[in-house]
Amino acid sequence: MKIARCLGLTLLLTATLPGLRAWDYEGHRIVNELALAALPKDFPGFVREAANAERIAFLAGEPDRWRNNPDLPIKQFNSLDHYLDLEQLAWAGLDANTVTDLRYVFAVEFAAGRATHADKFPAIDPAKNQEHTREWPGMLPWAVTEYYGKLKSAFSYLKAFETAGGTPEEIANAKANIIYLMGVMGHYVGDGAQPLHATVHHNGWEGANPHRYTKWRGLHSWIDGGFINKAGINAAALRSRMTVAGPINVSPRADGRDPVFVATMEYLQAQNAQVEPLYALEKTKTFKSENAAHSVEGRAFIEGQLVKGGEMLAAIWTTAWRNTIEDGYLTGQLAKRAAGKP
Repeated sequence: MKIARCLGLTLLLTATLPGLRAWDYEGHRIVNELALAALPKDFPGFVREAANAERIAFLAGEPDRWRNNPDLPIKQFNSLDHYLDLEQLAWAGLDANTVTDLRYVFAVEFAAGRATHADKFPAIDPAKNQEHTREWPGMLPWAVTEYYGKLKSAFSYLKAFETAGGTPEEIANAKANIIYLMGVMGHYVGDGAQPLHATVHHNGWEGANPHRYTKWRGLHSWIDGGFINKAGINAAALRSRMTVAGPINVSPRADGRDPVFVATMEYLQAQNAQVEPLYALEKTKTFKSENAAHSVEGRAFIEGQLVKGGEMLAAIWTTAWRNTIEDGYLTGQLAKRAAGKP
């Protein structure tokens, strides 16, 4: 009875938070661990060292830990990076297949579209908008693309330190930065693998509901972690399903958009397509607590999403590494240092 009451309280508290979580720490950790298992053999070996692999797994939960800071500026900034309610793009007159890859250009375009099509959007309750995020659909694909750029930069300056006279301390710090970026980025890619983070139906079905899907406000929290824990889902049982990650094709696009951003948007659209199947499964009581340990369909669905997250994350990590560019400025500075020049 005490356990049930605690779970109910947890679900209630989570459901009332403006910024929704995706996967509890255990789920996010699984995604990062699966991504590590999918890396090609020639990926830099220091990443697989036990301490580094553990840190990457631990950092999968970092952006959710930031949520525990009560300061409003970080809560607003951090919350938006965890999701994208794709349906809102169409409401604002934007197309997910052509939307800009630039965060602040998008913000301007979306704000203008929302104002023009205000009738499409539900009214915002100020009491539920303390973080001032309800005006926006979320920024997840922009966050992922920005972390990709940071990771690509880190691989570049590691290469410069290793080949142009960096000190052991500089090389060690560059490696530590790569581990940090890989781990934190994994959180956002993992968020994208949770279908309820790509839809307005993120915590119970919203609006017209001809199929009478659940409106239960605790659904999101239960999918994030309750079911995973109850069903005993873990990374060890899923590693054998991982295939070696290939890089994303980063050839220049005719529309000028970043290929990693486009791939991330396509990834989110694919997860959005799983929203209604998830609700349909819920309707069959597949995700009920008492059925979790023996629910073949529910387990297959959740495991499949975790594997997709691991595959996408490994592909982005691999793309950043394989597309490392020369850090010409740093290389030049190291050459000056070696020559004793100011």
